[in-house]
Amino acid sequence: MKIIFICSPFQGKQENIEKAKKYCRMLVDMGCIPIAPHVYFSQFMDDCNPEDRRKALEMNKKLLEFCDELWIFGDEITEGMREEIEHFRKIRGEDKIKKYKKI
Repeated sequence: MKIIFICSPFQGKQENIEKAKKYCRMLVDMGCIPIAPHVYFSQFMDDCNPEDRRKALEMNKKLLEFCDELWIFGDEITEGMREEIEHFRKIRGEDKIKKYKKI
C-alpha cells in the first residue's frame, strides 16, 4: 500500500477539513493510506496561533519523510502547502507529486 500525503488548503476552515476527509476516503478506496495532518492536528491545535502553525508545519515535514507520494488537491496553493511541496520535492523528487483540480 502506498502512503499518500494529502496536500490541500486548510487555513482553519471547516469546509477545507470536510474536503480533506473526502480526499482521504477516495485514497482509502484506491487501496492507499492517506496522511492528512490538517484533519488530525486541527483537533488540538489552532491554525490561527502562529506558534501552533509553525509546529504543525514542522510535524507535517517530518510526516512527509514517511510518504511515498504527495497529492495536491484544490485550485489554490497556500503558503503552508508550498512549504510542504518544496520539502517533499527535495526528499522524493518531482515525479512523486500528483496534482488534482477536482474530484
